[in-house]
Amino acid sequence: MRNILIAPSMLAGDFSRMGEEARRMEQAGADWLHLDVMDGQFVPNITFGAPVIQALRPCTKLFFDVHLMIRQPERLLRDFIQAGADSITMHIEAIDAALLPGVIKEIREASKLVALSVKPATPVDQVCPYLECLEMVLVMTVEPGFGGQSFLPDMLPKVRALREEITRRGLSTRIQVDGGINEQTIAQAYAAGADCFVAGSAVFDSSDAKRAIERLREFTMND
Repeated sequence: MRNILIAPSMLAGDFSRMGEEARRMEQAGADWLHLDVMDGQFVPNITFGAPVIQALRPCTKLFFDVHLMIRQPERLLRDFIQAGADSITMHIEAIDAALLPGVIKEIREASKLVALSVKPATPVDQVCPYLECLEMVLVMTVEPGFGGQSFLPDMLPKVRALREEITRRGLSTRIQVDGGINEQTIAQAYAAGADCFVAGSAVFDSSDAKRAIERLREFTMND
């Protein structure tokens, strides 16, 4: 049985009470806190940047899983590292391929985990040349940019193909899925090979976040 991680997405939280929301997720048993950074260019929405993450950092001991949905993430990389990110996910579509090896090296040298993400239309094999250098690959199961979307089951073959390639190479790279994760879809994503699950409204909108996280875990226990 794979060791799974539940990463509630702050995108579904109350932005006026982010510190309290982060502490609530920690008390509820979350493994990571997923922080979606959007620039209004790579995706149509705008959320928050490094200063907000820095302000949030003292509020919780949770692992900060920072998902950069921004163009040219290399420009602001140092800001997010210094703000307290524990892992940094960049979109393969948002960065020049010639710069990518150096950027991955910079993140690793800062002792942060590094991940690449693919949008629904992007073939997952685009990240395969970098697998040995990554701790995680994020397969988007919705179009990035907005919360509350429905899970795209057409993304499951990408997860399966990626899991097969990771296994073939003998790697321990995690597969994260983000978008429309709930008690039903988490089981599908887990069966396909995912082991890190970003959940938004399924956790934040629950009257009992602890029980919601426990229920998500239960739906991954049938290996």
